[in-house]
Amino acid sequence: MKTVQMTLDEDLVSQVDRAAGRLGTTRSAFARRALREALEKLRSLELERKHRDGYARKRAQSGEFSVWETEQVWGDE
Repeated sequence: MKTVQMTLDEDLVSQVDRAAGRLGTTRSAFARRALREALEKLRSLELERKHRDGYARKRAQSGEFSVWETEQVWGDE
C-alpha cells in the first residue's frame, strides 16, 4: 500500500469520520472503499456510453429479433 496525502474540507473530514465510525472502520478504509466504488461507477458509466453510442451507430432493424420471440418465458405460462 502507498500513503497518499490529500487536502479535504474540514466538514468533509468530519462527515467521513462519522460515517467510518458508524461503519466500524477507519477513515482510510472508508476512503479506499469510496474511491473503489467511484471508479466502478465511472467504469459502468463509460460502458453504458459505449453501448449507447454503438446502438446509435447501428440501430436494430425491424424484425431483427423476432426469431427469438418464441423463446421468451414470462413465468405465468
